[in-house]
This record gives sequence, C-alpha cells and structure tokens, in this order.
Amino acid sequence: MQSASTPVYRIKRLVARHAGGTRALALQGIELQIGAGEQLALIGPSGAGKTTLLATLACAHRPAEGTFEAFGSRPWDLSDAERHRLRARLFLAPQTPPLPPRQRVVTAVLAARLPQWSLWQALVSLVKPQDPEAAYRALVRFNLGDKLYSRVDRLSGGERQRCGLARLLLSNAHALLVDEPLSALDPALSQLTLTTLQQEAASRNAALVCSLHQVDLALAHFPRIVALKDGKVAFDLPREQVTQAMIDELYLNEPPPANAPRQDDLATPLAVGACL
Repeated sequence: MQSASTPVYRIKRLVARHAGGTRALALQGIELQIGAGEQLALIGPSGAGKTTLLATLACAHRPAEGTFEAFGSRPWDLSDAERHRLRARLFLAPQTPPLPPRQRVVTAVLAARLPQWSLWQALVSLVKPQDPEAAYRALVRFNLGDKLYSRVDRLSGGERQRCGLARLLLSNAHALLVDEPLSALDPALSQLTLTTLQQEAASRNAALVCSLHQVDLALAHFPRIVALKDGKVAFDLPREQVTQAMIDELYLNEPPPANAPRQDDLATPLAVGACL
C-alpha cells in the first residue's frame, strides 16, 4: 500500500534478524511506505515481528538486508552523530518503559526533553525539574496528573505504561512508534490512551505506528491496518477492506487475541525493562 503523503519511511525487501546475535530471521522481505500524518496499526500473532519492526523504524535495530530510509536518509549509512540527530525525530515507546524505579515521575517524563537540552540543563533537571508544568500537562492527558511527584516504583503497571507515553508528548518527534500501549489498561483507559496518541500525532502531522493485540480497537481507531505473520506482511489495507476471514487466517495457529484489554492491576507494577 503506497502513501500519497510525504514519506517518512520507505522500506523495500527489508530483512532483519532477532536481537541478541542469533541468525534467525524476525522480518523477511518487508515492503512499506509510511507518510507524514499517517496512522496505522500493526496486528498479528505473538512472535510475528511487530516489536522488531518498531525497533527497526526507531533506528534501534539494524536491518540485515534491504532498503530502509527514514526522513529521506538511510540511517545506517550516516555517521554516529548524524544518526543520533535523526533519532531525535523518532520516539519509540516500548511496552515496558525503561523508567528508573527510584526516580520521580516528573523527572522521568521530562527525560523526553534530553535531546533538546544542553548537558547542563539535563544535570540541573535531575535535581530540580526544569519544566514541571509541562510534565503535569502531559500526565493530565493520560489521567495521571496526581502522580507528578510520585516515585516510579510506586506506580502500577498501567500507570507506568501511561507515564512512558506522557514522555512522547514532550518529545519533538515526527514518527511516533508505540508498542502494545494497552496491555495493562482497562477499556476506558484504553480508549483515552488511543485518542490521546492520535490527537497528538495529528497535531504535529506525525506518523503514528502502533502495535496492538486488540484487533477490534485497531479496526475502530486506525484507518490503515498492517498485519504481520511469520515476519512477513500478510496484508496492508484500509480498515474497510479487512474482513473477518483475513483476521481468522492471520491467527489461524493461535487463539485470537481477546478483544477486551486486561484490567489495570493497581497492586502489581510491571518490572522495569531496558529500552530497545
């Protein structure tokens, strides 16, 4: 499926291996073009390659073969400094955000400003947050305003996920890459989260790529659906053209994902993971 808008990504015959030095292929022959302002959902069974594709789009995972362009550049042909500047235009929100457990939420959210700050500003903000009002406004949009000065390790799993997404609102990115943002949220918070992400992407004409297990929410919220299976694009279609038969075939060897997201468990926070 070709986008008529300004291309943010051009991908042709892309092959990527799993992280960790293995030679096993996570992605095979991927062909995609994603334009500025486009909003698309990635769906597919577990292990289909969704997380690897997002990490590749974020320039955090180097393809093994094929053509990969972001904002008109080939990231892995650039110098380290040039690639670092390119990454400032991208924001990857992993399913388990890498938030330091002893840090205050305000500091964790303001970390999104690091690419924009000098070293001195970054060091000062660790002691005295430089723009707590901006962090508060971002948290309010995810119904987390009361957690501004809480410690990260006192947050629930769902709160931690939304705290990680609040960082996105303070970035200057024009490609927003979000991996399973609803896995620890109840239905009402899931709707709020998707609406907030889409409004933010639209306000800055950013490309939004969001992987989801909730197929019903993907079809309800996103105009373009890209389905992955066994590391390949199974289909790439406007949502109106996606049929139940296609969904059944996509999840043929795996039980279809539950339509309802899991409840936000306030008693059990997610473990802090490493960023991709």
